[in-house]
Amino acid sequence: MGIGLKRNVSKVLVYLANTKEATSRDIERGTDLRQPEVSIAMRYLRECDWVDTRESKSESKGRPVKIYTLSRPITEIMDTIENEKRKEARQQLDLIQKMRECISMQ
Repeated sequence: MGIGLKRNVSKVLVYLANTKEATSRDIERGTDLRQPEVSIAMRYLRECDWVDTRESKSESKGRPVKIYTLSRPITEIMDTIENEKRKEARQQLDLIQKMRECISMQ
């Protein structure tokens, strides 16, 4: 969680990394999150293209059940997160350097 991802996204990502596939209900139970929290986390993971979704007909009548799996290996996802954090850190350090240059000019 300390890597900059939201707490709920981190929980869902770790849960999916440790299971082959899961329904929203499985994720809710496994992460101790409520349905809206899981939905928000899943939206973020889909936007990042880290999760694949497929539908399966439920045993009872009603909506089909969505089944989620990671779309790429967790190591690749972690590499993506790491690269993004390195880029952010570089940008921050560049800003500090520019500030130092402005200060030394005075």
